[in-house]
Amino acid sequence: MNKAITDGVVLMPLPFAAGLGVWSSGDGTPGSDTYSVSGNGVFVSADQDFGGCLEVLKDTATARVRYMGETPVLPGCYLQVRASVKAIAGPLPAVRISGWAGKAGGIEATGLTTTGPSTQLTTYGDVVEITAIIAIADKTGVDMVWDGALYGHLGIDLTGASGGLVRVDDIVVEDVTSYFTRDIMSVVDVRDYGAKGDGSTDDTVAFEAADAAASGRTVLVSEGVFKLNQDVTLDSKVRFEGTITQPDDKRFILKKEYDFESYLNAFGDEELAFKKAYQALLNFADHESLDLCGRRISLSEPMDMQAADPTRTVFATRRVIRNGQFEAIGTTGWDTQTVTSAGTYNTSNPTRLTNVTNVANVQVGSLVLGVGVGREVYVTGTNIGAQIVYISQPLYDAAGTQTYTFKRFKYLLDFSGYDSLSQFVLDDIEFQGNGKASGIMLAPGGLTFHVRDCFITKPRDRGITSIGTGCQGMMIDRCQFNSNETSLDVQDRVSIALNTNANDVKIRDNRIMMFRHFAVLGGATTLLTGNHWFQGDGQQNGVRMAGVVITTPNPSTSINNNYIDNAILEWTNEHSAEPALGNQFSFGGMTVTSNIFFASNVAASFKFIVIKPYGPGHFIHGFAVTGNTFRTINGYIDRIEKVDTTFADLEFNRMRTIDFSGNVFHGVTDEVFNPAYLTHTQSTASSTWTLDTEPYLPFRGRARFVDSVVASGTLRNSGNTAVYLAPSVDTGQGSNLREINLGWGTAVKGEVRYIVRMDNPL
Repeated sequence: MNKAITDGVVLMPLPFAAGLGVWSSGDGTPGSDTYSVSGNGVFVSADQDFGGCLEVLKDTATARVRYMGETPVLPGCYLQVRASVKAIAGPLPAVRISGWAGKAGGIEATGLTTTGPSTQLTTYGDVVEITAIIAIADKTGVDMVWDGALYGHLGIDLTGASGGLVRVDDIVVEDVTSYFTRDIMSVVDVRDYGAKGDGSTDDTVAFEAADAAASGRTVLVSEGVFKLNQDVTLDSKVRFEGTITQPDDKRFILKKEYDFESYLNAFGDEELAFKKAYQALLNFADHESLDLCGRRISLSEPMDMQAADPTRTVFATRRVIRNGQFEAIGTTGWDTQTVTSAGTYNTSNPTRLTNVTNVANVQVGSLVLGVGVGREVYVTGTNIGAQIVYISQPLYDAAGTQTYTFKRFKYLLDFSGYDSLSQFVLDDIEFQGNGKASGIMLAPGGLTFHVRDCFITKPRDRGITSIGTGCQGMMIDRCQFNSNETSLDVQDRVSIALNTNANDVKIRDNRIMMFRHFAVLGGATTLLTGNHWFQGDGQQNGVRMAGVVITTPNPSTSINNNYIDNAILEWTNEHSAEPALGNQFSFGGMTVTSNIFFASNVAASFKFIVIKPYGPGHFIHGFAVTGNTFRTINGYIDRIEKVDTTFADLEFNRMRTIDFSGNVFHGVTDEVFNPAYLTHTQSTASSTWTLDTEPYLPFRGRARFVDSVVASGTLRNSGNTAVYLAPSVDTGQGSNLREINLGWGTAVKGEVRYIVRMDNPL
C-alpha cells in the first residue's frame, strides 16, 4: 500500500528550488522564521552532488530545517523521512531527522518522540544519508511513534558544535508501509492504528479504528498484551498473536469466527476465555450458540455463570453451549462449605425458615439438612436483615425451632446467581467432575433448560441440581450419568444424578450408573421415557435403594419404557406431608407402563415399587401399573410392591381407580393384580363360602368390590345333585378385610371364578 499512489495523498515536501519561503528555521508552524528571511541559509543551485540544495550556517545550539507544509500522519501508514547532507567547512555537527507533531486545530501533540537517531558528521565533502520512520504504530523499526498526531512539519536538526557550513539535499518523505505489513492485501495490524500492547494503555480506540479500516480484511492483534477498558465489538475476522485484557464487566464481541478457540487465542487463559465467550453469547443477537470446538476447559473453581456477565440477572432468549468438555482440576476450589444455624419452621409459611442465626453465611444453593427435612431441599434465597432463608420445598415434620445444616456443593457450571434463566441448552458436553466437583446447578427460576447428549462423569455430590423452579419444563435427553461411587455399596453412596422441583420435566433416553438415587422428582407432570438406571448388583442379598423418588403424592407423572435395574421406584409425600383430607387426591395420578424391572442377587424382601406416606390419612386415587416385566434372577422375591409404614399406613378403605394388569412376573412368588381374576374351589358343601384374596391384591389391599362371580362347572349339593343359583357377596371380611363371603341359600360345593377389586373404580 502506498497512500501517495492509492489515495492521492501528498507526502513529498517542495524542493528547495521552489523557494525557501516554505522552509522554516524554527519548528515549521505558521509564523515561524523561514530561510527566505533568516540570513543563515541560502539556496545553492549547482552543487556537484546534489544539484540544487540548501546551505545552512549552524549558528545556534540546534539549527532546524522544517517544511512548513502539513505532512499527514495516517493510521496504517509508515512514513520514511530521508535526507542527504554533507559538511562543507567549520566544526562538524551531528544531524537527525526531526519534526513537530500536530493535532486538530493546530495544537501540538505533546509527549511524543520528535527526533530520530542522530548521526555525527566526521569528514568534509562526504555525503551522509539519515533516515527515520514515523507512524502511529508502536512497532520495532518505528523511530518516532506519533499516536494521536494528525500531521507533522518534518525536516532535520543540526546539533553539536556550532559555526560549520552544511549542505542539505531535497528532503524526501515516502510511504514505506510495505516494510511492516506481511500481507498488505489481507491484514490490518491494530498497532498501525495506535495500539500499544503494553498491558496498561487503553487500546480500545485503536482496535475499533483497525476494525473500521479492515473492510473485509483480517485484523491482526500482533505480539503484546492489549488492554481494552471498554466494550469492543469487531466486525472483521481477527488473528491473534498477542492477547488482550479487559475488565469483567466489559464485553469483547467477535462477530466473525465466534467460538471458544478464538476467545482462547484472544485471552490466553481457558477459564477467562470461556467467561468472555459466554458473556458475548448473551449480549450479541447474531450468535445463538457457543461452539467449544471440542476443547477441554480445565476449571480450578466453580464457573459462576451469572458473574461472567454481571449486568444480567434474568435471561430468556435461546442460547446454546456445545461440543466440548469441562474438567475439575485442583482441590481447594471445590471444597463443600457447611454452615449450621438455628431456625424456625412454620407450616403456614412452608417455603421459608425464620429467625435463622448466622443467616449471612447461608449460601443460595445450599442443601438443607435437619429433622423433618425431605430429600433435596435447597436454599433459593435469603433475607439477611429479616433473618429469613427461603427453601425450595415444604418440610414434612419440622414445625418449631431446631438447628439446620446447610451444605453448599460446588459445581462446574453454576447458574444460581441468576434470578431466572430460560431457554438455555447444553449440548454434547462432558462434565468431568473427577470426584472433585458436581456438574450443573440451575438458576432458582426459569423455563425449559435443556441438557442433551451430554456426559456427566464422576460428580462428587450431584449431577444436575435444581434449587428452585428453574427446572420448569426442563428436558434431559440422551445423556449419560456415571457415578464416582461405583466401588461403594449403594447404601454407602451419597451422590444423586439429578433432582427437580417444578412441573413438565421430560427425562428421556438417558443411562444412569450407580448413584444413590438417579432422580428425586419434586414436581408434577413429569415424563420418564426410555431411560436405563441401575444401582449395581454385586452384593448378595444386598440393599437396593430408590432409583427414582417421586416426592409429590399426586404428580400426574408417566414412567414408561424404561429399564429399571436393581433399583426401587419410591413414591412419597415428603415435600407435601399434610394429611389427605376432604377432596384431596392423595397418592395418584401416575402411570407405570411398559417398563423392564430387573434385579439380581436381592433378598426376598426386596420390592420394585414402594409407597411411603409421610403422615396419616393417605390413600391411592389413580395409579396404573400395566404392561411391565418384573424379573429377578439368582433368587425369588416375595412380591413386587409394598407400603413403607415407617410413618403411617395407607387408608385402604379409600382406594380408587387402581389398575395392575398385563404385567409379566418372573422370579416373583406372589403375583399381584387389580382387578384380580381368581378361582376358588369348595370341596365340602356349605351355604357360605369364604374366599381369601391374599396375596393377590396390590399392597395387600382389602377385598372391597366383586365385579362378577361365575360358576366354573356345575354346583352340587351334599347329595351331589346339580344346583343352579347365584350367590350373595359380602366383601371386606376376615380380620384383615381381604376375604369375601359368598352366600348360596343352600349348602353347595364346586368351583367359581370371580373378579375382585381393592378399589372403587368409579
